[in-house]
Amino acid sequence: MYSEIYLVDDEDLVNTINTIHFRKLGLEHKIKSFTNPELALDDLRFKKDKSQRILILLDINMPEMTGFEFLEFMDLENFPTTYEVLMVTSSINSADKKKSEEYSRYVKNFISKPLRIEHLESFLQRSISVKAG
Repeated sequence: MYSEIYLVDDEDLVNTINTIHFRKLGLEHKIKSFTNPELALDDLRFKKDKSQRILILLDINMPEMTGFEFLEFMDLENFPTTYEVLMVTSSINSADKKKSEEYSRYVKNFISKPLRIEHLESFLQRSISVKAG
């Protein structure tokens, strides 16, 4: 299971709704919410324990830095692969989904907004069974 869950979306309302989903799953205490992706990236950079499994829900279209720029920094700085990204986006552009596959080292799924609790349950269930097997 994940030790922390990062919500990275420039819309506070989206992070609030996603927090409610995690609350229903009993995981609210693991949430760190960011509307500025640069702050989330900085927070991840300075983690002492690099073996922690961290889930990052990442939006693509944000004003300070796109989700792809965020992934590029993760890649360039060789972030641990225990930091797993779930792209959650309003983008319906198939090129975005294809581009996310370039970061398969980190990106574990690509989901269209709005994120539903069923998406999370399914993703978390698969994530647990993959790590167990």
